[in-house]
Amino acid sequence: MPTHVVENQPPPLESYNLFAGDTALREALEREAPGSPPEEFELLGERAGRPEVIALGFTANEHPPQLQTHDRFGHRIDEVHFHPAWHALMRYAVQAGLHGAPWRDLAPYPHARRAAKFFLWSQVESGHGCPISMTYAAVPAVRAQPELAAVWVPAFAERAYDPELRPIAQKTSALCGMGMTEKQGGSDVRANQTRAVAANGGGPGREYLLTGHKWFCSAPMNDAFLVLAQTAAGISCFLVPRVLADGSRNPFAIARLKDKLGNRSNASAEVEFDATHGWLIGEEGRGLATIVEMVNYTRLDCTIGSAGLIRAALAQAVHHATYRFAFGTALIDHPLMQNVLADLALESEAATALFMRVARAIDDAPNDSRAAALKRIGTALGKYYVCKRAPAMVVEALECLGGNGYVEESIMPRLYREAPLNSIWEGSGNINALDVLRIVKRQPDALEAWRSEIEPAQSQARIAAEARRLERDLRDANEIEGQARWIAERMALIWQAALLVRYAPTQVADAFVASRIGGDSGRTPGTLPRGVALRAIIDRGAP
Repeated sequence: MPTHVVENQPPPLESYNLFAGDTALREALEREAPGSPPEEFELLGERAGRPEVIALGFTANEHPPQLQTHDRFGHRIDEVHFHPAWHALMRYAVQAGLHGAPWRDLAPYPHARRAAKFFLWSQVESGHGCPISMTYAAVPAVRAQPELAAVWVPAFAERAYDPELRPIAQKTSALCGMGMTEKQGGSDVRANQTRAVAANGGGPGREYLLTGHKWFCSAPMNDAFLVLAQTAAGISCFLVPRVLADGSRNPFAIARLKDKLGNRSNASAEVEFDATHGWLIGEEGRGLATIVEMVNYTRLDCTIGSAGLIRAALAQAVHHATYRFAFGTALIDHPLMQNVLADLALESEAATALFMRVARAIDDAPNDSRAAALKRIGTALGKYYVCKRAPAMVVEALECLGGNGYVEESIMPRLYREAPLNSIWEGSGNINALDVLRIVKRQPDALEAWRSEIEPAQSQARIAAEARRLERDLRDANEIEGQARWIAERMALIWQAALLVRYAPTQVADAFVASRIGGDSGRTPGTLPRGVALRAIIDRGAP
C-alpha cells in the first residue's frame, strides 16, 4: 500500500564470513593450533553465512522429525524421518569432519581445529550438532574394545554422510548416539534397571541381550548407541547397533519422540529394549569408567555449543544496533547500548578463549600428564559455567532488537529456546558443579594443572586476591557441597580472566577483570564500570 513505507529496518545478517569476522576465534586458533591452514575455516565460515544455508536452519526447525513406528504392511520399523534441510546440514557437518574425523586426523591439533569449526557451524543450527557431537565423543569409548573399534571407528570418522539404516558392513559412514538415563534415575545412572544377559559366555567384546528402557535416547536415527545396562557385576557399557549383520532390525522400539522446549530439529526419544543385541565394551561392571571419556567430550561440545549461541546472539545484536536508529542516533552510538553490547562481547570472547584452551589440552593430553589433568577439570568447568551463562546472554542480546527480536524471523527466539539445553544435557548444573568438587578432592593433579593456568596472571592484584579467596574455600572442600556452584563459577571465571590477561588486548582484559573479578559491576549485562573502552570492545566483537 502507498502508505506503507519500510524505513529504519536493518538488513538481514547474511552473506558474511563467520570466521573472518570473529577476531577472538582467529586469535585463539592461532594460539592453540598454531600453523593451522586458514582455508578450511574460511570456507566453513563463508558457508555458514550464506543466505541459503541460514535458511536451512530455519526450515529444519519448522519441520521437526516424524516418527514412523510401522510400515504400511504393519511391520515394525521404528524409523525417524527428517526434512531434507536436516540432511543438508548433516552432510555439511560430516564433510567438514565435525564428527569422528579428528580421531584419524594426522595433522597437528585436530581437536582444537575441530573445536573452532564446530563453534562456527553451531551458529547455523544447534539441533543437528547432537548426533555429530555424540559420534565424536563415542570414539575413545569404543576404542576400549579393539575388535569393535576396528569395525566401527573407521565408519565414525568417514566424511561421507550416509543416513540409511543398513548393516555396518554396507555403510559408507556411521553415526553414534547414547542411551544412559532411565525414568527412575535420571542422572543417577547407578539406579538403571535395564538388564544385560550374556548370549554365549559373556566377556569383553562379546554379545549380550538387553531388556529395559531408556527415558532419553539421543538421536535414535543413528546407526549405533552406547548403552548402559546392569550385569551381575554392575553397570556395564554396550555398543548397540540399530541393524544387525544379517540385515534384520535389532529390537529397538521407539515409544515416542520428546516434545522439547528447543532443539526441535533433532529427535530425542523414549526407547525400549527386548532381548536387544549389544556388545560389551570393557569389563562387566566398569560401564561408568568406560563411558566417562565419552561424557568428557560431549561436555566439551556443550561448552562450544553454548559459546556458539552467545556468539550468534552477539552478532545479531551488534548488527541490529549498527543499522537501527533511535532518537536520531544509531543504537550502537548510545552509551547505555554500548555498555550492554560490550558486556556481551566480553562474555563471548572469554567463552571462546576457554573452550579453545580445553580443546588444546585434549590435543596435548596423550603426551602430557598435566594437559590430561587439565582436560578432566576443564571439561567440567566449561560445561558448568559457559552453559549457565548462555541463557542470560542470549536474552539480553534478544532485548537489543526490541520487539523485532521477539519474532521468529529474527532467529533470536530459536537461539533462546536452545540456550538452556546444554546446561541440562550431559549432567545438569548441580551434577557438573559436584563433579568439579570431586575432581578437586580426588585428583590433586587436576587442581595443580588449573593453578598453573592462572599463575601467569597472578600479577593482576584482583586475580591474585580472588585466587587466594578460592584457595581458602577449597581447603574446606569436604564441608562445602552446598557451595559447589560457587566454587565452579569462581574457578571458571578466574581461568577466563587469566586467559584474557595473557592473550587479549588490555582494554578487554581490564574490563573483564573489573566486572567479573573486581566486583565493580552489577549482575546483569550492561553494568560495566566507568572508564571501560566500550566501543573498542564492541568493534572487536562485531561480526
